[in-house]
Amino acid sequence: MVTQIVIVFIVLLFIVLSLYFEWTGPSFTFLIGVSLLAVFGILTPKEIMAGFANDQIAVILLLLLIGDVIRKNSAIEKFFDYIFHSCKSYRSFVFRMTLVVSTMSAFFNNTPLVAIMMPYVDSWSRRNNVSPSKLLIPLSYAAILGGCATLIGTSTNLIVNGLLAEQTILPGLAPLEMFDFSFVGVPMIVIGTLYLVFLSKRILPDRKDAMGAFHTSNRDYLLQTVVQKDSLLVGRSLEDDKLQNLRGLYLVEIVRGDKHLSAISSQTMIMTGDQLTFAGDTETIANLITQTNSGLSVPGAEGLLSRKYTEVIEIVISHNSTLIGKTVFEANFRVKYDAAVIAVHRNGERISGQITYEKLKAGDALLLYAGQNFVRLAFNTQDFFLITKVKENRKVAPYKNVIMFVGLMLSIMLSVFRIVPLFTSLLSLLVLMNIMGICSPKDIYKSLDLNLAMIIALALSLGVAMTKTGVATMIAQSIITMFMPLGVLGLLFGIYLVTSLMANLITNKAAVALVFPIVLTISKDLHIAPEPLVLLVAFASAANFMTPIGYQTNLMVYGPGGYSFKDFTKIGFPLTILYLIVTVFVLYFIYF
Repeated sequence: MVTQIVIVFIVLLFIVLSLYFEWTGPSFTFLIGVSLLAVFGILTPKEIMAGFANDQIAVILLLLLIGDVIRKNSAIEKFFDYIFHSCKSYRSFVFRMTLVVSTMSAFFNNTPLVAIMMPYVDSWSRRNNVSPSKLLIPLSYAAILGGCATLIGTSTNLIVNGLLAEQTILPGLAPLEMFDFSFVGVPMIVIGTLYLVFLSKRILPDRKDAMGAFHTSNRDYLLQTVVQKDSLLVGRSLEDDKLQNLRGLYLVEIVRGDKHLSAISSQTMIMTGDQLTFAGDTETIANLITQTNSGLSVPGAEGLLSRKYTEVIEIVISHNSTLIGKTVFEANFRVKYDAAVIAVHRNGERISGQITYEKLKAGDALLLYAGQNFVRLAFNTQDFFLITKVKENRKVAPYKNVIMFVGLMLSIMLSVFRIVPLFTSLLSLLVLMNIMGICSPKDIYKSLDLNLAMIIALALSLGVAMTKTGVATMIAQSIITMFMPLGVLGLLFGIYLVTSLMANLITNKAAVALVFPIVLTISKDLHIAPEPLVLLVAFASAANFMTPIGYQTNLMVYGPGGYSFKDFTKIGFPLTILYLIVTVFVLYFIYF
């Protein structure tokens, strides 16, 4: 047994160092660690595979799948635009996002809330030239802060209350009430909000998300549009706050009749019929084209805009292409490939005149607005190479959107009141969305994050090894014994530290299961009120900011934000210390 304990400590040290210093990828790090535990007989194959059958993993994956469907049909953007339309800067957006998400998270499960918000946060960041990595950790932290403020805000609080009702160490102990958590939770929402607003931009990395780094490039494309009479741009200048859909685009030229205006000031008024030439990257242009309320038409793409399914695709003209020397008009993409050329990039070369009559050259990169037949029609072509699919746009009937959102809210409520498990209701909702044509089985396959599933499952296996060998209990009892001579206040600090450490290493639920009976025994032996100790365990296990594996919302933003393990440590450690100080002193002054 001693040998096994030593091996577990070595594996634990390797995993922490490898994740922090990025020796290998997160999933491979856990795979190495768990494999060593299996080789030495500490974990059985059954115990390793048990993590993959965990319903929490399935729930997270289902929520991410549904969130991806929401992102593709853009239904959620209108609602969130109403809430965040006046946010013009990073700080104003983080402030409002944190308050909105934390308030909602206090009464709804924070995991689906983050899944719903992630696509919009990503979209806002791209429209406003802010890296998603500056916003996704604050989103996760906002959900955690709010979830800690009420009994039903997070599953961890409910688990603690459930253990309290079933315990036999202190008979007759009353269960926790709805707002027993608010004395600490509400002040920490305020403190956490201020911390994120003023320090997150400085601490968080400025990098592309993993998907964005893989799929997009920094090429600036030229896009030509025509202003329609019902456009929001008519009669407004470029500095108008209401023209958010133009953020991230540079207006190169305005053609107004016979006049070519290239020196454009921010006060220049847009008029009906103006031909606007924009420069922008792939994502920004794709967002503009797929917005039905922009009031801008793209020559050649008008008929495609009404399609139920379209996509923006980036291609490059091959060196032996039959399209070389032909104009965009002569290439006839619409007939041949069910697509329209909406923008052109030529290695920084300035393209003048109408794109439609521009002669194509080898190496030209084109953005296509394509229908669902594009892949089939372009399958065997040698004229161009597909670089990436920039964006999908799926139009869904309004009543289907209502069903989708009502279904999601109903799934959450059924889970909160323990009528139907969240996994069951989400799976049923996903099946219904497929039947109704809101998404397709192909979308599910493409959106599955199997890497995330592996990280969570193997992390659970590590927790099993720590519990099985007694390592977890050894750490817990050692730290509490260390702090006990420092009196009640020192003991509170010790309980928080050990619970937080366990939660960040072996998941919060395992930490609660380990520390809960210990604190009740301490309460009985030392004649200390049990309520503050129980609340301390709940806060310390739920307020996980330092690692991506400590809480499910951190794991959800881990990949999309392109984060490393130490990114969470850098911004999460100070917030954890703040939470520790506030929790300990508030509970001490209330109960002692």
